[in-house]
Amino acid sequence: MEGHMKLIVGLGNPGEQYKLTRHNIGFIFIDEYLKENNINDIREKFKSEFIQTNFQNEKIFYQKPLTYMNLSGEAIAEAVKFFKIDPKTELFVIYDDMDMKFGKLKIKKEGSAGGHNGIKSIISHIGKDFIRIKYGIGKPELKEETIKHVLGKFTPEEKEILKESRKKIFDLIEDIKTNTPVEKLMNKYNSKK
Repeated sequence: MEGHMKLIVGLGNPGEQYKLTRHNIGFIFIDEYLKENNINDIREKFKSEFIQTNFQNEKIFYQKPLTYMNLSGEAIAEAVKFFKIDPKTELFVIYDDMDMKFGKLKIKKEGSAGGHNGIKSIISHIGKDFIRIKYGIGKPELKEETIKHVLGKFTPEEKEILKESRKKIFDLIEDIKTNTPVEKLMNKYNSKK
C-alpha cells in the first residue's frame, strides 16, 4: 500500500481587502507555515492555490480555495476526488470560530457547520466527516456587528495572541504529517477550559 496522503486546507477569502482579517485565519496559518518552511511551489489548481509536497514517502497537500468562503467546498471536493482522499482521516480544515474566545484551538472529527459558510459548503460537497481545526476569533458584543467583526482586522492584543498560536499550529501540522491519530491531536492541542 502506498503511503497515506494528507490534505491540509486553510479557509479564507481571496483579495487584498480580506487579507489580514479574522475570517481569513485559515489562509494566514497556511501562508505562515509555508513561508516558515520555504515551501513556495504554489500552483493554481482545483480553484485554489494548491501545493503538493512529499514527506517521508507520503504526499502532503496544502490548499487555499480561491472560490470565496461560501463556495470553499467546490474547490476542496475537486482535490479530494482527484487524489482519492479519505476526508475522515486525511482532510484537515483550518478555520475561524466565533463561538470560542480569541486564540482558543479545538480539533473535532465532525459536527455541524455552526453557522460557518465555508464549512456549510464543504459539508454540502463531501459530507460532514472531515477533521476540523477551529481557531477562536471571539464574537462582537452586538449581533449586528458580526460581519464587521469577522471581516475586521486584528487588534494589537490579538496580534500578540496570534504570534503565540503560530508555534502551536506549526507543531500541529508537523504532527498531522507524521500520522498522529486524531484523538491524540485532540488531547494535545484542544484548549483546556
